[in-house]
Amino acid sequence: MPGPLDGYRIIDLTSMISGPFATMMLGDQGADVIKVEIPGRGDHVRAGGNRSGGLPASFLNNNRNKRSVTVDLKDERGREVLKRLATGADVFIQNFRPGVVDRMGIDEDAIRAVAPDIVYVSISGFGEAGPYAGKPTYDPIIQAVSGLASVQGGSDQQRPRLVRTILPDKLTAVTAAQAITAALLARERTGKGQHVRLSMLDAVLAFLWSSDMGGQTYVGKAVSQQRAASFIDLIYETTDGHMSVAVMSDREWAGLCRALERPEWLDDERFKTPALRDRNIDERLSLTQSVLKTRPTAEWLTRLEEAGVPCAPVLTRNELLEHPQIRASDVLVETDHPDAGRLRQARAAARFSETPTSIRHGAPQLGAQTDDVLAEAGMTAPEIAALREARIVGQ
Repeated sequence: MPGPLDGYRIIDLTSMISGPFATMMLGDQGADVIKVEIPGRGDHVRAGGNRSGGLPASFLNNNRNKRSVTVDLKDERGREVLKRLATGADVFIQNFRPGVVDRMGIDEDAIRAVAPDIVYVSISGFGEAGPYAGKPTYDPIIQAVSGLASVQGGSDQQRPRLVRTILPDKLTAVTAAQAITAALLARERTGKGQHVRLSMLDAVLAFLWSSDMGGQTYVGKAVSQQRAASFIDLIYETTDGHMSVAVMSDREWAGLCRALERPEWLDDERFKTPALRDRNIDERLSLTQSVLKTRPTAEWLTRLEEAGVPCAPVLTRNELLEHPQIRASDVLVETDHPDAGRLRQARAAARFSETPTSIRHGAPQLGAQTDDVLAEAGMTAPEIAALREARIVGQ
């Protein structure tokens, strides 16, 4: 049974992570994603390490369910090929710096001239305006400017810290995939395509405002330097490892006190209410840690679960592969790649009862489907051969 986006075609000029991860999500949901790459080089991620069959893991994990076409877009003939591909497409997505597509002649107007109802998507680091608009951008740069690094540091007085995964890149990808789907739905209703613009900075700020910008929410009220909630993570040491325990409600707090055999904490004035427990969070968490480090993780998990307290073991990346919850969710799937061999990957997170997602094929070798895709666009074998001979496509 085909996925929910079966029948939609996406022309994907993106590279690195944010764009490719977004289009892979759409590919998992059934869309036909045509990855247009630079001849002889391709997506920069192709040059990464941890390789098998000539393909690095980072490329495999962001580019499955795509077909690769190589086109020299610096040549007018290559740009004409791209427009031929766009003619039958529903989405055109690029993540060049602002202004680059205009200089190349593949901006929205140029593409819409051949595909009037196409959804044209532009992903950038900082947007199209402002002093940073043309700035080269990577994930840590966005973490710095967005305030995320300060939030991760714990307070404005402490040294900022990076989140140890490329959160802005991946969050931008998720936001882009949702926005593209929304634009396609709007087109179904109105018959009109539109330009979807998205910056990594915007995606992270919208994400942070949900829970981390309370002090910046009220206009006209002075905001002091952000006070630290706690410098103690909700990761606790036990005699044989680590675990996480989190309590919010009075009921959960009472359960924790019972499980840890510390009923006197219930009468402690510092911890009488959720507000007081937040105000005295360092003292509360320090006391919790002092008890949890006296027994093994498994014993604490049993006690805390019986008391209705949210808790879990801290798993390493290798340990999670065998954890019963991970296995029960079937979120990790194994497939055979013709070049890279047996792969383990996370399936698409959303599950559709009537139009299930699938991994139809693995990430492509550079330019592997060039002839097939050009033929589908109506080009004859002699035309394709001539373009190959001129080194416009398929190198």
